[in-house]
Amino acid sequence: MEVWMRGPVEGITPMLQPVAHALLQAREEVNILLVHFPEEKLWIKPQGMASVDFHLQHLRGVLDRLFTYARNEQLDEGQLTQLRSEGVPSTQTVATLVAAFNTQVDIALAQLKDTNADALLLPRGIGRKQIPSNVLGLLFHAAEHTMRHTGQLLVTARMQGSGD
Repeated sequence: MEVWMRGPVEGITPMLQPVAHALLQAREEVNILLVHFPEEKLWIKPQGMASVDFHLQHLRGVLDRLFTYARNEQLDEGQLTQLRSEGVPSTQTVATLVAAFNTQVDIALAQLKDTNADALLLPRGIGRKQIPSNVLGLLFHAAEHTMRHTGQLLVTARMQGSGD
C-alpha cells in the first residue's frame, strides 16, 4: 500500500501531508530497489542517462537546499560544495548514499513538523538572485522533484539489473 493510503503522518499539518507522503514514498522505493545494487554500477550512465550515484547525491542535496530556502536561509559553503560535486563520481558506497538520503528525509520530516500552516504563504527568495517563491512552493517543489528523480533513479537501476 502506498504511503499516502496509510493515513496522515503524525505531527504534520494537513496542508503538508502530500509533501510528507511523497518523501516517505521515495525513501521506501529507493531503499527497496537499491538494497542489493552492485557497487560497480554506481557510476554507469546507461544510454547516457544520469547514474545511480548522481541521483542519490542529488536527491539528498535538493532536499537540503530547498528546505534551507523554505527556512528563509541561504546556502552555506558546504551546501554549495555539495551542489558542485553532484555528477562527479564519488567513493561512497550504495549503503552510504542511501543512508545519507534517508537521513535527509528524516531532517525534512522534522522541519515539516515544525512548519506552521500560517507560515506556508510567507515569501521566500531562492539563491543569490532571490527568485520569488513561498514556503509552500518550496516544500511542494522539494517533494515533486524528489519523486521525479526517484522515478529516474529506479528506471536507471532496473536497466542495470538492480540485483533485487
